[in-house]
Amino acid sequence: MSQVIVPGSEAARLSDLRLLTHVLYALHALSAFSGGTFAVVAIIVNYVKRGSLPDDHYRSHYRWQARSFWFTLFWLALTSPLFLVFIIPGAIAWGLVWLWYLYRFIRGWLAFHEGRSMPMPNP
Repeated sequence: MSQVIVPGSEAARLSDLRLLTHVLYALHALSAFSGGTFAVVAIIVNYVKRGSLPDDHYRSHYRWQARSFWFTLFWLALTSPLFLVFIIPGAIAWGLVWLWYLYRFIRGWLAFHEGRSMPMPNP
């Protein structure tokens, strides 16, 4: 027997939030194919929705996505000078950063799908 979700209810809100989180993971994962535009859209939505998240489970995933985005920007900026000196080392460095970024989002997406929270560092 399937559960009926009443529009406007808490169950509907959680269902919408779950779908949105999956979409955000997809946008981040596909960002290389958009020149980073998908990632920028996703990070904006991450920050807009951040204050209305219902529990630590969602907060951990939104934080995971934001930290992955900002660390990736840091590593891309740090390795950018390699392109000024040599094209191949710069391309290799950016390829490695992209693989790390993709790994982070696949790992987070799978954990979210399985209902697991992401690790949160202690303050």
